[in-house]
Amino acid sequence: MTRRGLLLILSSPSGAGKSSLTRRLMAWDPAIRFSVSATTRTPRPGEVDGRDYHFRTRAEFEALVASGGMLEHAEVFGNLYGSPRAPVEAAMREGRDTVFDIDWQGGQQIRQAMRDDVVSVFILPPSIAQLERRLRDRAQDSDAVIAGRMARSRDEISHWAEYDYVLVNERLETAEDELKAIVRAERLRRNRQPGLSEFVRGLNREFEDR
Repeated sequence: MTRRGLLLILSSPSGAGKSSLTRRLMAWDPAIRFSVSATTRTPRPGEVDGRDYHFRTRAEFEALVASGGMLEHAEVFGNLYGSPRAPVEAAMREGRDTVFDIDWQGGQQIRQAMRDDVVSVFILPPSIAQLERRLRDRAQDSDAVIAGRMARSRDEISHWAEYDYVLVNERLETAEDELKAIVRAERLRRNRQPGLSEFVRGLNREFEDR
């Protein structure tokens, strides 16, 4: 039976494990696609259009927004970012799921646009001390950047109750198993299996033929 693809939103404060869980989920099922954002900022060295971002001029981006071609968008430090609608809807028709690595504001916009197709998951750290430790263990950011990320974490965590599911990522392998269980269950929802009605009609015809 055909299945309608779902939109999986993953959100968390920086350092809670959202990116690691996204990579593990896509390795588990390579049919899951990652939503590549569009942006008006210039490409950085090594970035490839269509892989890292869809790079667009401001005029192109604003035209997409005006035509309803963006599921969500925001302006950050003078550049526009957003999730193009067309590739997501194409994947849904093919029965493929799309995962979004976005914050609560972007997730809220997508829920408003595609409410029946969205599954949202918020990932919490086991403690604030552990969250800061993970940021420092990555050794990617300066003390000032880490302080900024920690300052934003409280606001991000305050939106946990807006999500369908909440995972506490104390152990990555356990959180991964829980996330897979969510995806499995959500794929089986009746409204995501449009072929069910025809399947049941076929069963009824079998009764009539007996």
